[in-house]
Amino acid sequence: MALLLLCLVLALTLPCPAQTPEDKEAEAMLTDAKRSFKDHVEPFVKQYCAECHGDRPKAGLNLKVAVRKPGDPAFSRKWMECIANVNAHDMPPDDADQPTDEERQRFIDSLAKLKYLSTRDPGPFVIRRLTKSEYGNTLHDLLGVDASVAAELPNEVAGEGYMNSLSPLQSEQYLSIANAALQKMPTAAQTRLLGVKNTTVREVARTLARRAYRRPPTEAELDVLVRVFDLGRTNQLDHTASLRLMLKAVLVSPQFLFITPAKDAEANQKIVPLDDCQLASRLSYLLWATMPDAELSELADAGKLHEPGVLKAQTKRMLADPRARALFDGFGAQWLGLSELKDKTFDPAKFPQMTGEMRSAMVDEARRFFESIVRENRSVVSFVDSDYTFLNGTLATLYGMEKTITGPQMRQVKLTNPNRGGILGMPGILATTSFPNRTSPVNRGVWVLEQVLGEQVPPAPPNVPTLEKQDQKKVGNLTLRQRTELHRTNAVCNNCHKILDPIGFGLENFDAIGRWRDQDDTGGKIDAAGELPGGKHFSSPKELKTLIAARKDDLARNLAEKLLAYALCRKLGGYDEIVVDRMMKTIAQDGFKMQTLITEIVTSYPFTNRRIQ
Repeated sequence: MALLLLCLVLALTLPCPAQTPEDKEAEAMLTDAKRSFKDHVEPFVKQYCAECHGDRPKAGLNLKVAVRKPGDPAFSRKWMECIANVNAHDMPPDDADQPTDEERQRFIDSLAKLKYLSTRDPGPFVIRRLTKSEYGNTLHDLLGVDASVAAELPNEVAGEGYMNSLSPLQSEQYLSIANAALQKMPTAAQTRLLGVKNTTVREVARTLARRAYRRPPTEAELDVLVRVFDLGRTNQLDHTASLRLMLKAVLVSPQFLFITPAKDAEANQKIVPLDDCQLASRLSYLLWATMPDAELSELADAGKLHEPGVLKAQTKRMLADPRARALFDGFGAQWLGLSELKDKTFDPAKFPQMTGEMRSAMVDEARRFFESIVRENRSVVSFVDSDYTFLNGTLATLYGMEKTITGPQMRQVKLTNPNRGGILGMPGILATTSFPNRTSPVNRGVWVLEQVLGEQVPPAPPNVPTLEKQDQKKVGNLTLRQRTELHRTNAVCNNCHKILDPIGFGLENFDAIGRWRDQDDTGGKIDAAGELPGGKHFSSPKELKTLIAARKDDLARNLAEKLLAYALCRKLGGYDEIVVDRMMKTIAQDGFKMQTLITEIVTSYPFTNRRIQ
């Protein structure tokens, strides 16, 4: 009793920790999110959704369960789809009771607050396998061989996630590549890695494994490598050949193929900071697509890399290095959709210009443009509105500048046409969003909304007829815009197309491979007038660019979300959105500069911490 009384006295007399302004803000947001969900989401679902998405759910969507667990991350993707469908008036269906515009907006706004129900959490942690390019680059940096030695590996599927499985066939491929790499390894590299004199085999293994595993090896891992050396000696291999066998074992080991933590977490811990070695690897593979260099590794070994000032300084150093081009090759090309251009089909009779040289030049233009914005620390708005690009003689023909730009060398070019400049008028992107024989206002509209502005576009309903299915006798003299508008008379199609088409029409002055034109394929005059959601009107690509460039917050947030998802190798959700909210304040204060955006990502809570499964 006396102990209980003492505890009560202490509880009443000792001061409670003061709430920070951030804590108070988070608590207020949480309370508001709960109230909004109860007042505006629950009744909306009950009245307009539960009949189809209840106990016998259509499309696998049971909103009755989701309503009972509003903060459950398992439903976050479904709620995002609900926002997109309700915003586009795709749901509820036309034959059902319809909510008022005010009800729709309150429903959408309330769902946007669900993130505030999330607890502080870095999200699922992915121990991932090196990609094809990362594996080749790492072999180059470790052994001095050409990165193309990994060319036989299959390409990865684009997306936020990474493959982390390893099939028997892939294991055989890695063994084959390791054999080839060892054969091509320069003598100087072998001496550096294996030829250390007056050291034991275990110490050679320790030095080799520290570099190859990107972290200090465990004693058990060293035991394995020493046994491999002993196996070589038992099978009559000389000392050097046995060391090379040990090196081969390193090159096909999970510790080399996967990015793994340096140490296990202590018992009962749910969330821990990344150890400095793993943080070095996460940073290096994000920005350079290869292993950490000596400076980064030394800071990791000294336990200093996790310090925010050191981490920011290293990020800026690495972005200034030529190896930072990997950020475009890994992230930028995927974001812009240019990964698909190499194998995209075009009508050879209609577009004979689409040679391998042209496609390479298109991608190189985007790469150099992306690199210039990062390297020169320009605002993210420059991606949309800029007065320069990079051209060679091949690509200049699409810009109508073949008389002044000649030869194969890419160089920076000042643009005088205000309709050009930025990703919206870039031939590679315009070609990627076209069909093999014509432009696609729908594809271009979707691309602008999703890839540039970060908005959710609901998927097309099944069995929607294409323009090619129209009666060609009736539409033969119509422009593509007129045919598309005729397509919208179908009520099933209209809800989405009334949002997407007006944006795509704004880019119709560019043909399917990005050349300027005043008439479309039928000879009809191009009408580039359209509007963005919210009623902002434009009549040319220049005016469309101006309207999009004005949406700085949307541009920066979309890029931050996509790059953070890429950096974490997973989709965002829940607490990630709160992290992005806070990042955006710093990014906006610094003029939306690209290096600030990248630095905020690599110092963010989910990037520097991991959940223990």
